[in-house]
Amino acid sequence: MSDRATPSTPSTASAWEAAELGKAGEPHPAQALGEAGKLGLPQSTALVVGNIVGTGIFLLPASLAAIGTISFPVMIATTIGAVALALVFGKLGARIPASGGPYAYARSAFGEFMGFWSAWSFWLTAWGGNAGIAVAWVGYVNHFLHWDNTAGQIAIGLVGIWIPALINLTGVKNIGIFQTVTTVLKFVPLIFVGIVGLFFLKSANFGPFNASGGSLWSAISLSLGLILFIYSGMESVTIVAERIKNPERNVGKASVYGVLACGVMYLLATLAVFGTVPHDQLQNSTAPFADSLNNMFGGSMWGNVMAVCAIISGIGALNGWTMLVAEMPMAAARDGMFPKSFAKLSKREAPVVGILVGTGLTTLMLLFAYASENTFNTILLFASFTTAIPYFFSAAAQLFWLVTGGREVNKVRMAKDMTVTIIALVFSFAIVYSSGEQAVMLGILAMLIGVVVYIWTKARRGEYGPRREVVATTPAPSGPSGGSGGDAGGGTATGSGPGG
Repeated sequence: MSDRATPSTPSTASAWEAAELGKAGEPHPAQALGEAGKLGLPQSTALVVGNIVGTGIFLLPASLAAIGTISFPVMIATTIGAVALALVFGKLGARIPASGGPYAYARSAFGEFMGFWSAWSFWLTAWGGNAGIAVAWVGYVNHFLHWDNTAGQIAIGLVGIWIPALINLTGVKNIGIFQTVTTVLKFVPLIFVGIVGLFFLKSANFGPFNASGGSLWSAISLSLGLILFIYSGMESVTIVAERIKNPERNVGKASVYGVLACGVMYLLATLAVFGTVPHDQLQNSTAPFADSLNNMFGGSMWGNVMAVCAIISGIGALNGWTMLVAEMPMAAARDGMFPKSFAKLSKREAPVVGILVGTGLTTLMLLFAYASENTFNTILLFASFTTAIPYFFSAAAQLFWLVTGGREVNKVRMAKDMTVTIIALVFSFAIVYSSGEQAVMLGILAMLIGVVVYIWTKARRGEYGPRREVVATTPAPSGPSGGSGGDAGGGTATGSGPGG
């Protein structure tokens, strides 16, 4: 029997959802968590903001300056797409308040295999992306230490990777506290630059609309490629839904609030830096926020201040993403999609195996970064493509449920939800487009490897596909009435294969 769910209405849980949330009347493992061990709305929003805002924002204005002010309308359009996807996550989180987020949505709407693909692609993105954050984090820490040798820089990176892992091993309460503190400490300075900088803007600093030297479409594509990925992490609370208080309500609110907060901050901060730093200086800057503050207030201390902010931002993002790199395989492991050990919780209710394996893979990636820059960049390229897979499946799941239940809901509401969902799908396609040919090819290769892993997990579960029908080669014995023991008028009988 197919495990695809076909709900009667968009608000009705599928049979799979009901089974997974409580088999035979037993509570789901994560539902047994006490309310004291769960994240409230402020901490959930901090998780979203903290995972979205990593280290990339601190160089983003300089990268966009080389393209031109055309980046601003592109950023606005991208923010609209990100908000649409956050709204979709809110709808899906209310429907299926289960950990795994995109995995749970794809599995419920399209079946087990699509669910696995979503989980697999997100897992690759999570630990690969953590290595990228760690490498950038090393640069900001080294601003103060000045360790030029490779061994020293690797040691710094290992500290940045394993401190969040240790925090995660102590349980979700400590994760939430650390995430909230680091989010406030990194968000406030960035929004400060964005607001105060508006009073120091000079129109002469902004530079040309298209500074890329290419066509208008080329400039749009370049800026799109840089901006799309700054919202990666918006799905954070959906993946840990069972660790959120009142997930039916708070998953959606935290996703939307987090994306909106980041969108406003990104726009204001980038605008402020563009308007306070001359264009020629900005496009060659290695510390655009420090240059902006130096121009506003004078002095040279701001480079150190922003380096500290970047260090806090990076370690906070690593803390949140380390949580996700363990929670996604934990959700999949409950259904036999990952090894069972990933689903086991410690006394502190932490998925120890997922934390250690994910952090171990991030460590290997960090070593690759310093051994071979090309290898590291290549792996990060396909991670950029795999980001889009869970987004696409989530938006597609929402579209599926809207279409299948369309006759049973308010038409105006469905039209609004359909519009938001289509925008979210376009956002997902845009990520694929902006990833580039090499990233797409590597991403497809990674997904094909996932097929092999899926087959292996099915075999370990003792599931070898449908039984083959066998046609009997000898006539079936006649019944009492002299007819065939098979179907009326038939001279052969059919039976199932072994065990049938």
